[in-house]
Amino acid sequence: MAAACGASGTDREITFADARIFPESVTSTASGDLYFGSLGQDSVYKAPANSTQAVRWVPSKANGLNFVLGVFADEQAGVLWVCSSARSGQNGAPSVGETALKAFGLTDASFRGSYAFPGGGLCNDIAVAADGTVYATDTNQARVLRLKKGADALDIWAADPMLLASADGIALLADGGVYVNSVNQGTLVRIPVNADGSAGTIAKLVTSRPLVRPDGMRSIGHETMLLIEGEGRLDEITVSGNTADVKVLRDRLKGPTGVALARGAAWVTEAKLGLLDTPGKDPGPFRAIGVAHQPSKESE
Repeated sequence: MAAACGASGTDREITFADARIFPESVTSTASGDLYFGSLGQDSVYKAPANSTQAVRWVPSKANGLNFVLGVFADEQAGVLWVCSSARSGQNGAPSVGETALKAFGLTDASFRGSYAFPGGGLCNDIAVAADGTVYATDTNQARVLRLKKGADALDIWAADPMLLASADGIALLADGGVYVNSVNQGTLVRIPVNADGSAGTIAKLVTSRPLVRPDGMRSIGHETMLLIEGEGRLDEITVSGNTADVKVLRDRLKGPTGVALARGAAWVTEAKLGLLDTPGKDPGPFRAIGVAHQPSKESE
């Protein structure tokens, strides 16, 4: 495992056009466009490939957007998938909004559809397989939901009250497995995809060191993923069988939650979620940090 490194003068930066963004998740396209899910504005922000500032792209609360977490750019389908979740009511009041996976046009932000989570829950993050199947984690109900290509409703693909408790980040690797981390347990599991598309037996991986509040996760190679630890670290994870080697690429980040690879860098969102529910305290400007990074040869 490589030693952790602190802030670098070579890091790049993307700023946001508005205040109180709380950018929880980020996704990218091959051309270098970056999209950010905004918890603070119930919207999506976009930084085009030639820009260092993200501006509001999907309007606030458009088509029922609420409590926006994960975003994922599905270039094959031309869709931006967005996690939208019900907000807990204050002082015992009913929850507000619906938990759903929503779809917007990747180039024009046009509304494409909404797919409700059966039984509610918390839609956290998203991954898309080569065959067009969409997978989404449900943090509150310890499960992974699936939207088959062409389907009009989500189904419960995998569930386990222990192994998938507080399921958060999700990514797919070349072995065909669906990888999910647990933000509260600090674990990483693999769910094989059977020949008929059903979920196989969930396997907990052995990591080279403990993970602390793992969050956003994106595949960047056949066996490799980028992973954020809420403690302030950006990691590169290399999977071999049932083991996962953890290499720290950057530490001392400020409240990181999401990561995506684009423009020769790993872009990390500094969400500062600890200040989300303190409207009287100014969290200051938000940014995404670009840590120089190139995929290893095995991913090419």
